[in-house]
Amino acid sequence: MSASTSSPAGLGALAAEPALLGAARGAASAAVQAPPQRLAAPRRAAIFAAALQRLRAAPLGLLLAWGVLALVALWAIAPGLFTSHNPVLGMAGQQLQAPSAAHWLGTDALGRDSYARLVYGAVHSLSGAFVAVSVGLVLGSLLGLVAGATGGWVEDVVMRIVDVLLSVPSLLLSLSVIIILGFGTVNAALAVGVVSVASFARLLRSEVVRVRRSDYVEAALGSGGRFAAVLWRHVLPNSLTSVIALAALQFGSAILAISTLGFLGYGAPPPTPEWGLLIAEGRNYISTAWWLTAAPGLLVAAVVLAANHISADLTRRRA
Repeated sequence: MSASTSSPAGLGALAAEPALLGAARGAASAAVQAPPQRLAAPRRAAIFAAALQRLRAAPLGLLLAWGVLALVALWAIAPGLFTSHNPVLGMAGQQLQAPSAAHWLGTDALGRDSYARLVYGAVHSLSGAFVAVSVGLVLGSLLGLVAGATGGWVEDVVMRIVDVLLSVPSLLLSLSVIIILGFGTVNAALAVGVVSVASFARLLRSEVVRVRRSDYVEAALGSGGRFAAVLWRHVLPNSLTSVIALAALQFGSAILAISTLGFLGYGAPPPTPEWGLLIAEGRNYISTAWWLTAAPGLLVAAVVLAANHISADLTRRRA
């Protein structure tokens, strides 16, 4: 045995070696883990800069379209933040007042603030359009998926049903469904949703047929994948891109259709501040109080055009 190892100093050094090795390993692991923590902030800054650059490169019309939809969405979520007037209670002696600082869009024949009714009507029109698009998207996608995935006589039967729905005028079909279900905003939304089922079904069926012939789908089936699993994991996700663009287009069409039904008296009953009903209530005073019809009419047109513009942008990105 050497003197270095037998001495008390040598024994202390040997005893301290495990502690030194542990400290060195801890420092090394900390050095390895430190860079991700230090780089987290630069990564977030890079992501924010990229998003800001993409926002600056976006066309002005697309930004305005998103702005219009964001504004009416905020109206629907928190209308009390945008107006303090009650949309259903009129004020005595303030009937048919012109737009002013107190009433931005004037008042109607009962003294109700037109701007407040427009803001509070957003929740009825937007929720109805959302229900209509959801019904059309779910039912139409289900029919299109079944038709495109199975083929044969099942596809023939489903597509013939779709052809029948497409052959009936949309307004007539909506009125027929409302007569069966009854009047109201929800029933009008369901009627508009039933009308849009055929469009979603035809589009998704064509996309499913196209994706099914792809090499990766054939490879997944050839490697032993179950048909339902391949359909859910590969075919359906890759077929929904164009369907999403159609959903954005149908959202604007649904608002227009629900407003049309409300204008004809088949939608929300008075005094509900629904946009189509506002246009109908103001048409009798168009010569003396034009703002009662112009304001909701221009708003409906702006929302529909904004949804169509966003749908066109999604279609261009897909192409």
